[in-house]
Amino acid sequence: MEHYLDNSATTVVSQKAAEAALRIMTRNYGNPSSLHLKGMQAEAELTKARKIIAGALGAMPEEVYFTSGGTEANNTALFGAAQAKKRRGNKIVISSVEHSSIMETADKLEKDGFEVVRVAPQSDGIIHADDIVRVVDDKTVLVSVMTVNNETGAVMPVENIFSAVKDKNSEILCHTDAVQAFGKLKINAKRLNADLISVSAHKVHAPKGCGALFVRKGVRIIPHQYGGEQEKKLRPGTEALPLIAAFGVAVSEFDIDANFNIVSELSAYAKERLPEIDGVRINSPENHLPYVLNISAGRVRSETMLHFLEELDVFVSSGSACAKGKASHVLSAMGLDKNRADSAIRISFSKYNTKEDLDALCNGIRTGLETLAHR
Repeated sequence: MEHYLDNSATTVVSQKAAEAALRIMTRNYGNPSSLHLKGMQAEAELTKARKIIAGALGAMPEEVYFTSGGTEANNTALFGAAQAKKRRGNKIVISSVEHSSIMETADKLEKDGFEVVRVAPQSDGIIHADDIVRVVDDKTVLVSVMTVNNETGAVMPVENIFSAVKDKNSEILCHTDAVQAFGKLKINAKRLNADLISVSAHKVHAPKGCGALFVRKGVRIIPHQYGGEQEKKLRPGTEALPLIAAFGVAVSEFDIDANFNIVSELSAYAKERLPEIDGVRINSPENHLPYVLNISAGRVRSETMLHFLEELDVFVSSGSACAKGKASHVLSAMGLDKNRADSAIRISFSKYNTKEDLDALCNGIRTGLETLAHR
């Protein structure tokens, strides 16, 4: 039996979402930009999905732009905001535990002449509003802080951070990478004081290759792709309608409260059982999102344990899937020592997981430590 516990990397596509994609590919396959009936039918599907995703963000449909995923949404937000505001200032503030699609975009902006300040979490793994506001000044044009950390599940106080930033300077654009929070926490763009929000389809039981960027009405960002009228020229190119329609269906299936309760029970069970294994330590902060749990099994490197577990049909991650095994900048920023960081494992849940999955994981880690630590 398969025990899949790597849902922060990607999720299984729900049956209804898969059926929607197939229907668009084989029946309603028109181009949404075409003026004939097939095109109009396709445009109606696009509009329907946009409304559903906007509703889940507490936004208006015209504030939602489809992308190829969270990485493109993050790139579009940072490059677009920085370029739009560069006459007013050149300072960008981000957290030091962002996803690589933020970190590397910030690195590029720094090479292009922008000043980038990277704010580290405190010992609790959380980015605090005071630490962000302290470095914000009259040159600051953009602040980007993720809603939920993809490696530890740390829930950042984005609402407090953005409110404090806006109180200091209302002209600063505020962006959050909400990829790991969307569908798991209730998100309301207005309540967050967010100007820009990135989300992704394949984290919420929809296909890979689709995401969305919320851009608050009245906010101007510069596109970095050209070639068509689609998505109001912010993201030109024919929309991936099968993926978008499936994304809309998956979002329509959200039951945030019920799923949160299911996963909270699983996470609590994991935190009860895992520390019983000699050498296992929990790295996630106390009030982490229950969907993500980071642990260390100190005597065995992450990659070695990961491959041992996969032989038992237990699938976890050594960190962010986008990092492909590289050392975790998140755990380093939290001040964890090298041995603990090198043995870190990310366990990530979905509504489809069971306690049997966790029993298999715990048994596998225990056996792995007994077997591998002596090699």
